[in-house]
Amino acid sequence: MAGPAMVRQWIDERVDLRGMFAPLMDKTVPRHRYSHWYLLGGVTLFLFGVQVCTGLLLLLYYRPSTSEAYESLQYLTNRVEFGWLVRSVHSWSANLMIFMAFAHMFSVAFLRAYRKPRELTWMSGMVLLLLCLGFGFSGYLLPWNTLSFFATKVGTEVAGRVPVIGHPTLVFMRGGEDIGAATLARFFSLHVVILPALTVGMILLHLLLVQKFGMSVPPSVEKEGPRFGNKVKFFPNYFLRDVMTWSVALAALLILAVVHPAELGKKADPFGPAPAGIKPEWYFLAQFQTLRLLPATILHIDGELIGVLGFGLAGALWLVLPLLEGRLGRKSGHWARVAVLAGLVYLASTTLYAYFTT
Repeated sequence: MAGPAMVRQWIDERVDLRGMFAPLMDKTVPRHRYSHWYLLGGVTLFLFGVQVCTGLLLLLYYRPSTSEAYESLQYLTNRVEFGWLVRSVHSWSANLMIFMAFAHMFSVAFLRAYRKPRELTWMSGMVLLLLCLGFGFSGYLLPWNTLSFFATKVGTEVAGRVPVIGHPTLVFMRGGEDIGAATLARFFSLHVVILPALTVGMILLHLLLVQKFGMSVPPSVEKEGPRFGNKVKFFPNYFLRDVMTWSVALAALLILAVVHPAELGKKADPFGPAPAGIKPEWYFLAQFQTLRLLPATILHIDGELIGVLGFGLAGALWLVLPLLEGRLGRKSGHWARVAVLAGLVYLASTTLYAYFTT
């Protein structure tokens, strides 16, 4: 025992481990009937870690070129031991990460955890959600199969509908007018370099804000005064709850990856016809279906353009929700959450409809 103790003391004298971990050791978390909602953010962070680990393993075999991307994944899936499992875990963890990010966002909204002084915590979380969607969109093209090729083509065309900046954005995303080798190279760089760097930076900022301001208590619980005032130590009490939740998430992830492994499909043929019933991933289905349902023109304005601008406006208002509630008052915030709930029901029903009918 003397050996490990001496090593620990030697390291502690040079890097001050106790000082580094002191904030975690002293941190407390409110305990009340809504405490389980606090776990969603930790699960999202855990799934991001799974994404990083499996992504690094995929990089050992993936080749980002139109002539070799599909073949490299085909080799990984069929020839490399447990390669299919790593790829399936990466695919499923991406979907679960985005789902948990949405669940975390709505739990924060309905518990009003964005209230002063946590406005920046909310906004940094919204940026992280946007980055998660960027991971999903950029990674979808990398297998270079038929479905990913034409789904990316449709997605970039939607971005091209934005006034003034639409066409330059489309050309920038594709690396030209058409989807080809330049597009794959740009999406690969975005997926494995740019987005991870931005995401790690935003995660550190988000965690710093959470550490500084602590976890919010819902207004309904706050009114109870000292009766709700039970707190638990983050480490080890709450941390162990987090670890147990991560274990459940990992078990669910492995079950999904084994029972429903990720499919590779057919290699993309840029000159071939688009497959019937093409649709994006589930987290873009509501927008996709809405744009399909809009008429060609609305008041002599392109219907798809109105839809794109409407989604952009809704996203901007959602981002500044804490500021709107602060300026317009709590009652307006209540009606804003009612509108959000109605929008959530619409998005869920539209997603399910598009999933089962297209």
